[in-house]
Amino acid sequence: MTGVFVHPQGLCESAEVGAGTRVWAFAHVLAGAVVGRDCNICDGAYVEGGAVLGDNVTVKNQVLVFAGVTCEDDVFLGPNVVFTNDLRPRAAVKRGPEDLLPTLVRRGATLGAGTVVVCGTTIGTYAFAAAGAVVTRDVPAHAFVAGNPARRKGWVCQCGERLDAELRCRCRGCGTGYRLVSEHAGLESAGAVGCTGFVGGVVRGLGSGPA
Repeated sequence: MTGVFVHPQGLCESAEVGAGTRVWAFAHVLAGAVVGRDCNICDGAYVEGGAVLGDNVTVKNQVLVFAGVTCEDDVFLGPNVVFTNDLRPRAAVKRGPEDLLPTLVRRGATLGAGTVVVCGTTIGTYAFAAAGAVVTRDVPAHAFVAGNPARRKGWVCQCGERLDAELRCRCRGCGTGYRLVSEHAGLESAGAVGCTGFVGGVVRGLGSGPA
């Protein structure tokens, strides 16, 4: 674990943590978890063995990441985000890893504070879940979802701004346009110039999948 910072009151038991990652007070990374480079795991977060975080993932305070959850590069997990991995938990029924349902959060996605993610779902590239959303089904790429259950309210740019009716970002210095692939798959870039200061097209580690 060369180049990894662990706060004196943090606990990192995994040997698979990338350089530049920071584990802060009262955070706990269990043995068997895989954490990429330059991640920020904030106070009170819990990353279970069998969870996978890509590079540059932000895990804010009190986030719970259980076995079977994979977050690709540049994912943002807001405070108190909770993942699940068992659809029908019972205290008296002990299930093995083969009985748990995996969850995938694709590159660049954001989960706002208090988001709950029901297992077995995929959250698409650069999707955005509003604070308090309860995600019960797949979220398309670049979709903005909110509510319980979470439903699509619009589309968002790679920079995080909402897109207009023409699927174009109007933030200063952006102007990125998108095209709809399908309601299920979501959007893909129409090839316009990216946001000022944004390093587009960089794919690291786990972020190499399609949009």
